[in-house]
Amino acid sequence: MNALKFRYAIAAVAAALLSVSPASSFSFSPRSSLNHQLARPRVVANHGSYTKSSSLFMSDAAVAADNDKDPPLFEGPLKGITRDYKMRLPLYKSDIKDGLNTQCLAAICFLFFACLSPAIGFGSLFGQVTHGAIGTMEMVSSTAMCGFIYALTSAQPLTIIGSTGPVLAFVATLVQLADKMGLPFLPLYAWTGIWTSGILFLSSITSASNLVKYLTRFTDEIFSTLISFIFVVEAVQNIGRSFTNPASSFTKGLMTLIVAVSTYVTANTLRGLRNTVYFTEGVRKNISNFGPTIGVLAGVLIANWAKVSQGAAATLPSLAIPPTFATTSGRPWLIPLMDLPVWARWGAFLPALMATVLLFLDQNITVRLVNNPQYKMEKGRRKNNMLDGMHADMLIISILTFITSIIGLPWLVAATVRSISHVRALSIFDSAGKLKSTIEQRITGLSIHALIGACVLFDKPRAILTQIPKSVLMGLFLFLGTSALPGNEMWERMKELFKDSKIAPKERWSKVPSKVT
Repeated sequence: MNALKFRYAIAAVAAALLSVSPASSFSFSPRSSLNHQLARPRVVANHGSYTKSSSLFMSDAAVAADNDKDPPLFEGPLKGITRDYKMRLPLYKSDIKDGLNTQCLAAICFLFFACLSPAIGFGSLFGQVTHGAIGTMEMVSSTAMCGFIYALTSAQPLTIIGSTGPVLAFVATLVQLADKMGLPFLPLYAWTGIWTSGILFLSSITSASNLVKYLTRFTDEIFSTLISFIFVVEAVQNIGRSFTNPASSFTKGLMTLIVAVSTYVTANTLRGLRNTVYFTEGVRKNISNFGPTIGVLAGVLIANWAKVSQGAAATLPSLAIPPTFATTSGRPWLIPLMDLPVWARWGAFLPALMATVLLFLDQNITVRLVNNPQYKMEKGRRKNNMLDGMHADMLIISILTFITSIIGLPWLVAATVRSISHVRALSIFDSAGKLKSTIEQRITGLSIHALIGACVLFDKPRAILTQIPKSVLMGLFLFLGTSALPGNEMWERMKELFKDSKIAPKERWSKVPSKVT
C-alpha cells in the first residue's frame, strides 16, 4: 500500500498544480491562443499538402473577424462544437487515407503496448481501492470502448484517453465517503458520474474550454514533466521491488533489471537511428519507427531464453489479464441507480463538482499539449490556435463519462504521456532531425483500441499477452516517460544546470543569469 499512497500524493500534487498558472514565472512568448494568426484549414497528406475548398470551412470574412478579436470565455449554445466539427469533418476521408502507411503501423504496434500496460496497472489499483467493484477487466474494457469511440468521433484524434492519477485518487476518496456514510459505492459512483457528465456537457456547449487560454506554457510544461516523472518513478519502483519482495529472489530481480533495461535501451537506441548516417534513409526511418516494438520483442526473447535455460528460478511474473469477459466481482454490468437514497442522488452533485474540475483540466491541458504549434498540425484548426477541437472533444468526454458511469467503468480523459508519445510516433523529420510535420489521421487510434478490445473479448490474444513479462512493460514505461521530455522547455532548462555554458549550444534563454542570489 505504500506505493499506492505514493501515487495518491503525486496525484494530489498534480491536481494542485493544475489549479495554478503563474504567468510571470518564465519569460515566454505571448500565448498563441490569444493571438490568432488564422489561416484556412489545410489537409496534410503523406506526400504533401493542399487546401480544400468547402462551404463547411470558415469563410475569409469569418477568419478576418476572428483575427480581430479574442474568443470570448463563453459562446452561444453549440457554437464552439459546431465550429470544431465544421473544420474537421470535411477532412474525415483524408483522416482514413493518411493513416495507411508503415509509420502508422509502427505507431499502432508501439502504442498498443503503451496503452494496454497502464490500463492493466490502473485496473489493479482500482481493484484495490474499490474492493473489487471496479478492476482490471473494467479498466481494459473502458480503455478499448472509450478509446475507439473517441478516435472515431473526436476533433483531435491524436489524443489518447486513459485513466489518470488524479481520477484514481478521487475514486479512492469517493469509496471512503461511501463507507463512512453507509452508502453503496457503485450507485454513488454512478450518480456522481452522471452529474459530472452533465456539467461537462454544459461546459462543452457553452465553449467553456476557452478558459484554458489563461493557462501559460509554465502550467503545460510542469504538468507534462510531472506525469513523465511519474512513469519513470513507477518503472524504477517496480524494478526495485523485484529485489526486495520476499516472494522474489536475487536471480529474478537481476533478470527483471536486465529485461527492463534491454527493452528500454533497444527502443531508445533504435528510435534515434534516424539521426545517424547508417544504412539508407528508408531503412533508418523504418527501423526508427518500429524501435519501441522491436524493444518489446527483444525483452520478451531475453526473458523466454532465461526461462528455458534456467527454469523456474528465472521465470518472471507476466501480465495478469482476467481469463473471461466478466466484471471483476461478478456483478451485473448495469449499475442499480435506484439503490441510492433520493437525498444522496442529489447530494452526489457536490463530489461531482470536484470530479468535473479534475476531468476538465486533465482533458484540456493534455489537448493543449497535443495542439502545440511545434508539432505543426494543420487539419481542422486555425494557425497557432491551441483551442480548436477542445469543445467537440469535451462533448465526447461528457457522453463517455455518462456511459461509463451507468455501467460501472472507470472515467477516462486525455492521458498526457500516451498522447505525446502518439504524436511523436507520427512525427515526420527532415534530414537534419527537425520536425517537419505530423501525420494527422484516425487509423492509429481506432486500431490501437480495437486490438485492446480483441484482448478483452477473445481467448487467444489474451493467452498471448499473458506470456509477456511485466519487466518488459517496465522498460516500455521508462521509454514512455523519457521520450515525452525532449522539446519540453522546462526539462531543457533543468538540463542547462548541468551543462558547461562555455561550450554548450546557446538557447534563447541562455542570456538569463545563471547565478542569482
